[in-house]
Amino acid sequence: MSDDDYEALPETSTVSTHMLAGAAAGIMEHCVMYPVDCVKTRMQCLVPDPKANYRSLADAFYRIVRYEGIGNTLRGINALVVGAGPAHAMYFACYEKLKTLLHGGASKNNALAPLANGAAGCFATVLHDAVMNPADVVKQRMQVYNSPYKGCMDCFRTVYRTEGGIAFYRSFTTQLAMNIPFQSIHFVMYELCQDLLNKDREYNPVSHMVSGGLAGAMAAAVTTPLDVCKTLLNTQEKCALTKHNAIDGMAQAFRTVYEFRGFPGFFRGVNARIVYQMPSTALSWSVYEFFKYFITQRQTIEEHYIDFDQPLKARVGSVSAAET
Repeated sequence: MSDDDYEALPETSTVSTHMLAGAAAGIMEHCVMYPVDCVKTRMQCLVPDPKANYRSLADAFYRIVRYEGIGNTLRGINALVVGAGPAHAMYFACYEKLKTLLHGGASKNNALAPLANGAAGCFATVLHDAVMNPADVVKQRMQVYNSPYKGCMDCFRTVYRTEGGIAFYRSFTTQLAMNIPFQSIHFVMYELCQDLLNKDREYNPVSHMVSGGLAGAMAAAVTTPLDVCKTLLNTQEKCALTKHNAIDGMAQAFRTVYEFRGFPGFFRGVNARIVYQMPSTALSWSVYEFFKYFITQRQTIEEHYIDFDQPLKARVGSVSAAET
């Protein structure tokens, strides 16, 4: 089997292969780093409770664990698992298929390869966010300090009853505005790092981890202002609702963040976001590439498998024919 066969997966691979690998990668990525995501959400609040006005990532962890219990760093994780599996399954499957189509069979090292990777990432992001956005709303409302909800289903029912279905998609355009550049930067950086660290495109866990981590950190830093606005749209902080019934749309979210926090407010929680995304994307790519490698190796073995239920004479004859 050549290296390109692993990189693109065998022609016999189905969409379900990419979806299985993507779902596993997404769930692992989000669950392992979930406590950091909880801290990020709290640090992005416009007017946090005095008991939740954290000075740093380490200070936030210490105070949450000491005064609320370590379990509070995991509030809302059920919603994330339910959303992350199908969202990432569609995301990676769409990316792999579109990348292959947009490359048009040309070499992966041609000048248009980064553009094709970025475009594939954009289309994949739309599908991902359509599935993930409601789960993200529930997750972030569970993460805020002194959240009134007993659990994820209670949060979902309460939000739907009091604010309607639109509440789960208020941040959708902002999410897309954030994730399209995020994923474009992410995928382009990952592929460029792979060109430098893994030119032969072999299965190399170290290169996948380093490339994924660098790509995630870069994309996270650039898109933090949009993430702050998305958090406001999802949580609908009471302090921001004194002048409005609801914060609707990206433009209104930007104005509100600037009104309360000024320009520095758009980068609140940037360190937590980078600390969250860097190992998350490193883990995600590592798990995804492992699944690709494992599934490819398994299919290759099955293709060359000799049926030992055949008579010995038939097996020997088939081997002799193959040698000639």
